[in-house]
Amino acid sequence: MLGPNPNEKYPIPGNRNVQFISNTITRPNIVAGEYSYYDAKDGELFEEQVLYHYEAVGTKLVIGKFCSIAAETTFIMGGGNHRMDGSTYPFNIFAHGWEAYVPMMEQLSIKGDTIVGNDYGSVEGQRSCRVSRLGTEQLLAHVPS
Repeated sequence: MLGPNPNEKYPIPGNRNVQFISNTITRPNIVAGEYSYYDAKDGELFEEQVLYHYEAVGTKLVIGKFCSIAAETTFIMGGGNHRMDGSTYPFNIFAHGWEAYVPMMEQLSIKGDTIVGNDYGSVEGQRSCRVSRLGTEQLLAHVPS
């Protein structure tokens, strides 16, 4: 067989930063195709870069095959949404009586699954916020502010 073993967590011997995503994820709401990798800065796992991705929301992050995700690329998922028809303050997470004010799912602007096409590439520090589809054979650049 040519190429690295797609079942390896770390396909480059001695390098614990480059990791095949599908072999390191533990959350059922993240799916990654073969050979897609995350190039960590200091050995952090890809899952640590997927924020506000709660199973209760019911959405998935789906990454195609042969994707290259650079260090510190962050996916900000739909669980980070707040109500927009009044206060955006998340009272319910602080409990002490405020938990009674949990918004209903239909009150949140959930956009559905986030799909990353095959052969996608990101650059270090990119933030992907609540998008529903990133293209196939696409390289997105991070423009510092």
